[in-house]
Amino acid sequence: MRSFTIPNHYRSELIGRLKAFRKAQDPRKKDLAPTLLDLGPVRFLFARHFGFCYGVENAIEISYKALEENPGKRIFLLSQMIHNQAVNDDLTARGMRFIQDTHGRMLMDWTELTAADIVIIPAFGTTLETEARLKAIGIDPLRYNTTCPFVEKVWKRSDQLGDQRYTVIIHGKATHEETRATFSHTVQKAPALVLRDMAEAELLGRIILGEEPAETFEGVFRGRASEGFEPARDLLRIGVVNQTTMLATETQAIADHLKQVMVTRFGEAELKAHFADTRDTLCYATNDNQDATNELLKAEADLALVVGGYNSSNTSHLVELLEHRYPTYFIKDEGEILSAETIQHFNYPAHRLETTGDWLPAKRPLTIILTSGASCPDTLLDRVMLKVLSMVEGAKDPAVAVEGMVSAS
Repeated sequence: MRSFTIPNHYRSELIGRLKAFRKAQDPRKKDLAPTLLDLGPVRFLFARHFGFCYGVENAIEISYKALEENPGKRIFLLSQMIHNQAVNDDLTARGMRFIQDTHGRMLMDWTELTAADIVIIPAFGTTLETEARLKAIGIDPLRYNTTCPFVEKVWKRSDQLGDQRYTVIIHGKATHEETRATFSHTVQKAPALVLRDMAEAELLGRIILGEEPAETFEGVFRGRASEGFEPARDLLRIGVVNQTTMLATETQAIADHLKQVMVTRFGEAELKAHFADTRDTLCYATNDNQDATNELLKAEADLALVVGGYNSSNTSHLVELLEHRYPTYFIKDEGEILSAETIQHFNYPAHRLETTGDWLPAKRPLTIILTSGASCPDTLLDRVMLKVLSMVEGAKDPAVAVEGMVSAS
């Protein structure tokens, strides 16, 4: 896999060395066991996979290239380039401006843009309608297009499903940029419907089997279905794709459930005529990070710190996995750790910041899981680890400990 040129301030002196060490030991990524950094009174467990993925590094490289190649020009980000506040703040500090927020709401008027301006498409991609609007102004939306190749892979698979006359069921969050973009591309060739979770998949299954009245579809799904969607017609042949940052296991469970619904309705012999196999739309990075997090769940630990943007879908799912087993705190950076007694963290389901006391146990040795989402720079984990270490007496120097681990190999 190719390497990217990204600013040095996103590279980590500590965590980066540990990741490189594990990669050299296990280039084929067969060993999902976490990495233990033993600093005496406190020990950190790092997931085998975390932090910047291929698509994020690609987006960062293109964005900084746009800055270098266009001195003096106005440069706009269509929306948040990735879901990490530190990265987006760095880009806006260099003069970039946002056109929309993450839900597609305008932060400025389209009439402010001119053909001389540069607009960067985010890693999530964008809708065909937005591309057309930019072209009408005279802006090439593909000149600095940072859309993740794995998102584009979903679009291509949806396109194939449309050619084969399948309806596309999109597992995702309807207001998320990526899902809006996937929906826009999909409806060019196929009926489409967005569903959020297994509960909605089960409800859709009952509609397909005729166990729920037509009014149920109208009340729940009409606002997330393509124009002219007719359940009796458009739910006869289906395939499932996903927003790449959803829980991969949930996407597969939804696909498996709807597959069984089609077996129940049409019989095993007729399955291929009614259900398309779409396993190939799952993002490798989402899979790797979630598989590595599941491996973390086997470890004995006192708490987990998950670092990432509060609007990061993939990060929220790591929190969702970990909080079933450990006290888990979702933080954006080391500034959320207010003291050894108090931490500020994000409650994702409630979408609010909360403050918790007595979060750092007094027991020694203390074992802390530390991981992050796919849009989080490793440097943020360095800073979080150092902040925790400043609150624990007698901890070893992490730079010395990392050097010892690497040298011993």
